Amino acid sequence: MQAHIPRKRFGQNFLISSRIIAEIVANVNPQPGQHLVEIGPGQGAITHRLVAIGALVDAIELDRDLVQQLASDFAEHKNFRLHSADILQFELRSLCKDLPKQKLRLVGNLPYNISSPLLFKLFEDIKIIDDMHFMLQREVAERLTALPGSKAYGRMSVMAQYYCKMRIVIDVPPSSFDPAPKVDSSIVQFQPHINPPYVVNDHKLLQKITTQAFNQRRKTIANSLKSLLTADELLGLSIDPKLRAENLTLNDYAALANFLKD
Repeated sequence: MQAHIPRKRFGQNFLISSRIIAEIVANVNPQPGQHLVEIGPGQGAITHRLVAIGALVDAIELDRDLVQQLASDFAEHKNFRLHSADILQFELRSLCKDLPKQKLRLVGNLPYNISSPLLFKLFEDIKIIDDMHFMLQREVAERLTALPGSKAYGRMSVMAQYYCKMRIVIDVPPSSFDPAPKVDSSIVQFQPHINPPYVVNDHKLLQKITTQAFNQRRKTIANSLKSLLTADELLGLSIDPKLRAENLTLNDYAALANFLKD
């Protein structure tokens, strides 16, 4: 079969480092009978190891040429199912019908251009997800795990930390890929909270508040959110109106969302 040429429009950078592949699989630690979903399997570098362990693997691939290659490579494996689809349009819950009592374990080398919208989509299905291990641009990984007061802390930090506990488990240099990207990458482990650290009555309202606050992050929170509430109302929630968006904690944003919901 002719070698696949990576396509820029799909953001394809294929993982070729056997050491990194082994480290990823070791961190995922898949077990026979578990239900794994691989997003963007590419040429199957990680897929082969997941299937060999005996897990049920659902692979979701957009590139039709790679779909043909994967279908051929895994034709004899009954524990492998291939879906030719755009993950941003894919209904993840449809995979739970065969094993309704098992939550999904997600793995993937995510194209940089869809990582943010995809994560927000997956957070909507967080109740059916056991954990996630994703290759991300290191800048994105740092934003996800950033703490209040840092430059990397933003809307994604707040929203992701509401849904999951996260940690960077592997840093991956550009030389681990073909073609080599111009940025460093990291594997991030997402562990959904059994119970969210703070109760939020309206998740979409939390997203609206964080979007508005961080879109004007140089302004004080009183100015960036003036269309939603007053400085006195902020003080009533024990939030200093002179603070900027990056100074507020997840608890603060949860309090704002619940106040506006009521």
